[in-house]
Order: sequence, then C-alpha cells, then structure tokens
Amino acid sequence: MLDKIYVMLIHYPCLGREKQIIATAVTNVDIHDIARVCRTYNVKKYYMVTNLPAQQEIVRRVVRFWTEGSGIRYNPSRSEALNYVILKPYIEDALEDIEQRENQKPVLIFTSAKKRSDSLTYAQGGRLLQSETRPVVLLFGTGWGLPDEVMALCDYDLEPVRPGGAFNHLSVRSAVSIILDRLIQENY
Repeated sequence: MLDKIYVMLIHYPCLGREKQIIATAVTNVDIHDIARVCRTYNVKKYYMVTNLPAQQEIVRRVVRFWTEGSGIRYNPSRSEALNYVILKPYIEDALEDIEQRENQKPVLIFTSAKKRSDSLTYAQGGRLLQSETRPVVLLFGTGWGLPDEVMALCDYDLEPVRPGGAFNHLSVRSAVSIILDRLIQENY
C-alpha cells in the first residue's frame, strides 16, 4: 500500500485567524521542501491546491523552472522531486484527478494541530497505510487549519505531532516531514 500515498497541501479553503474562510499564500519553500519529502518517501504525487490565479502562476513558474528550465541541469535531484507536484484550483479537482489515476475513491486523512478524541495514532495510521488497498490522501492545511466542511469529507484524522505540547505551531513543511516519517518508518 505504501505506493499509493498522496499528499495534498491546501491553500483554499483554509481558516483565518478569526475562523473565517480564506486563501493563504503559496511559499516557494513549501513547493520545494514538500516535493523533496514526497520524493524521499515515495509518495505518489504532491497536490498543491490554490484557487488564486496569481498563486497558481507562482507554482507553475517554480515547477517549470526546475522541470523544464535550466534548473534541470543545475540540480537534477530537485528536478526529479518537483515532477511530483500537481497544481489544482480546488480540493474536488485534486480528488477527481486521483480517482481517475487510481480508478477508485481514495481514503482521506486530515491532519491538525488540534487533538480530537477519535484521532488515529501514528501506529494506527501506519497499520492503515499497510493494510489499505485504496489510495490514501493526507490533507495538510495552511493558515489556521482546515474548515469543518473539509474535515467532514475525510474518513480519518491523525493526531497532532505534539498532542500535549504547550507550543504546537510547526511550519507545514516540518509537519509533513515528521508525519510521513512517523507513518512510514515502521513499514521499512
């Protein structure tokens, strides 16, 4: 099953500081670093979801430079990682793309910095990845997290990286790295 994991970084819809629905800004380091983590852990694809045309253009330009431009010669490993990036305007578009690739609906797992009583532990999540025959999509929010309507689409949620920690505000690229490592490491 480990060859059917997808990562989705959601920039819209996300929550703002006041719990309103917002679109967050794409960052260059998230494009690069998460793609490199996805390549390292053999994630199938890395979806970046943003509905803002200007933000989409940033993603396209970065990916194009490293996969079509002089970046290929400058750093072939980065080029290889950036080939994992797929840009979509909405979550539904990304899920439709995954369903077409896999010919089945994926299992959706959202991540959060907030502890919930029914969250999967990393051990449970690792066992699920090992046993599940369908593709699995790990959804990561930006801003102040994912809105309720996105979480309601999901089959499971994963416990926070530091469920009891007093400070729980990692960068999303750090969270992706830690979470993939915890979920996959037992399976190597």
